[in-house]
Amino acid sequence: MTAPRWIIHLPTTLTSLDEVTALAVALRDSLGHLSTIDFGETTLSEEDAQFLRTRVFCDTNLDGAGRCRRPDAHDGPCAAVPNTEVGVSSTSGHPDFTQTVLIRE
Repeated sequence: MTAPRWIIHLPTTLTSLDEVTALAVALRDSLGHLSTIDFGETTLSEEDAQFLRTRVFCDTNLDGAGRCRRPDAHDGPCAAVPNTEVGVSSTSGHPDFTQTVLIRE
């Protein structure tokens, strides 16, 4: 029997789905090298409706090229590199926080 996996529930102060999705993308891009985190299974939920979850990433296996890094239910073919969806800058391939996530004090 396999030991159960654990889930980290990480509340934020963000108030929009776009903002929290951009944060999930940034965390994946920053910590994606860690094999102990399965970002393909990332889901989001409102604080008071945690049973209703929104899947973030497609995560389809790409035959030796890793997993798809595009958003869940994306148009077109799967790809191992992110595109311009979900607040990702087309020039850098990383989230553009100045336009996507507002930092609140």
